[in-house]
Amino acid sequence: MSKVEIIGPKGLLEAALSLLKDLGIFQIEPAAVGFIDKGCEGHVTSFLPDETSLSEVLFLENLRTRLEELFSYLPPVEVRKSYIEPLPVIDTISKTMEKHCAACRDLHQRKEGLQKEAAELKRYLLFLATISSLLGSVRETPDLDFIGLTIKEPQMIGRLRELISRLTDFRFELLTETEEDGTIVGLITVEKGISEKVKKSLSDEHVPELRFPPAVADLTFAEKLSYVKERAAAVEAEIDWITGETKKFSTRWLPIYKRVKEWTDERLSLLKATAWVFETRMCFFINGWMPSGDVERLRKSLLGAFSGKVAIEEKEMLEEDLDRVPIVLRNRGYFKPFELLVKMLPLPKYTSFDPTPFIGVFFPVFFGMILGDAGYGLILLALSLTLKRVFRKKGDIRDGAKILLISSLYAIFFGILFGEFFGELGTALFGLEPLCVERRHAVIPMLYFSLSVGVVHVVLGLVLGLTSAMKKKAKKEAAFKLLNVLLIFCIIVLIASFFKPFPWLLSKPVIIVILVLTPLLFFTGGLLAPLELLKSIGNIVSYARIMAIGLASVLLAFVANRMAGMMGDVVIGVIAAGLLHTINIVLGVFSPTIHSLRLHYVEFFSKFVEHGGRRFAPFKKES
Repeated sequence: MSKVEIIGPKGLLEAALSLLKDLGIFQIEPAAVGFIDKGCEGHVTSFLPDETSLSEVLFLENLRTRLEELFSYLPPVEVRKSYIEPLPVIDTISKTMEKHCAACRDLHQRKEGLQKEAAELKRYLLFLATISSLLGSVRETPDLDFIGLTIKEPQMIGRLRELISRLTDFRFELLTETEEDGTIVGLITVEKGISEKVKKSLSDEHVPELRFPPAVADLTFAEKLSYVKERAAAVEAEIDWITGETKKFSTRWLPIYKRVKEWTDERLSLLKATAWVFETRMCFFINGWMPSGDVERLRKSLLGAFSGKVAIEEKEMLEEDLDRVPIVLRNRGYFKPFELLVKMLPLPKYTSFDPTPFIGVFFPVFFGMILGDAGYGLILLALSLTLKRVFRKKGDIRDGAKILLISSLYAIFFGILFGEFFGELGTALFGLEPLCVERRHAVIPMLYFSLSVGVVHVVLGLVLGLTSAMKKKAKKEAAFKLLNVLLIFCIIVLIASFFKPFPWLLSKPVIIVILVLTPLLFFTGGLLAPLELLKSIGNIVSYARIMAIGLASVLLAFVANRMAGMMGDVVIGVIAAGLLHTINIVLGVFSPTIHSLRLHYVEFFSKFVEHGGRRFAPFKKES
């Protein structure tokens, strides 16, 4: 990353910002610290836009707000791209859009009201259609009142009959019917003189009457049904008409207004970027950061656009800049997809290491060691190739597929070493034999192997941390990392000395070295230094999960095969085995992934990666 300053005449500021935005490779630094010499601070000040620029910002922000409101009223339709240049006719566009916005707002509000009415009419229609079957046994007369209601619980019917019986002295009729969705509707027939009393009691029992609009209050049920059907059809027709009108409007005007919105956003971005610019009486200064490989490209672009009137200068990186330098992960080829796993964590600082290459090397190896089955690896290989082809335009899924592809190859490799193909099925089918060890019977050797991998991984992390500390000239931190490495080796040698072929006498000088080095930990790492050493040893022990999870996987495959043989029926046995193997494959994707990442994030990265980097956010057009 390079620290860069761009200088030019004030009259070319807007054009220079526009060029930077088009290139999208330069991050503007709003602070002057580290860029402007203290002796020049009196001559270089923050750029202050004039009243015209401020008025333009207010106008454009208001225009953008109204555009967003207009878009909220329009349906999402595919439209052509407009290439209109809004600047010459922006005032006319603003006035026309205000009229269009008002018209679309009215249509939108009208449609919302109609949709609400349509939902209510649908509810009435369902009720009336259900209750119409009850009307055949009831005769509508002027002396009778009909109360429609919805009953939520079937057990309420008995309570309602008892309640209404007391109120009417058994002079009523309650008919019920069940709708298609299971809701129970009821029709109560009572004398008009006591109907209000019944309605109030129903309300007290939380069984309110279904009230119809005033327009149909005096109609019979048959007339109500007819009216509601006609009104529902009319409302739907009106909604369809409004939808058609808004689609016609969108087809004609939306391309223009989308182009205006795009231009407005670009213009506002340029105007607001001037707040990050510094000026003298005649010149502007744009300070910022960019990838070192793009500096020459920007220099040529400025030369071609401004004929040398705007210059670029690459400034010296100061120690105070190190915490402010933005970070961009730049890995190529094999390592590029593994940035997906690194992006899950905060970015590393500029002075730290990019952990992507390390996770690119070790993650697939750990995955393959844990899964360790050639048959499962082949299935995951086919799955990764399919995902890569189907989602080739979706970056994260495509990168995930590439990671799975590499990891599946390691699973096949270790599967051949362990002699595993869907468990021991490979041995039965084509005589596959382990080239190294058979994991089911070599638990202790696999444990030693896993711990050895942990030693290498953790010590590598400490060595990288030592290197990083030396680059920063942090002598005490570097000494602390070195002491941790030495003590870990001493502890390993001490443990090994109790086993053949290591001589027991080797333990004495190692113990002396440990006693000598331990007090130095306090001087380099403080009072908690021994705890940090114990933490590193615990990190190494944590790599035993490679053996444990791998053993669980191979045992589940073994159980699946044995279960198939015990079923007594070939078809059922194959189905049962296939189901268990499928579960094992799913676990074989998630468990190795989760635990391999944990070994990197917790045990490995904690030794050398310093998080808290500032993400590189170049000044560019919104995509």
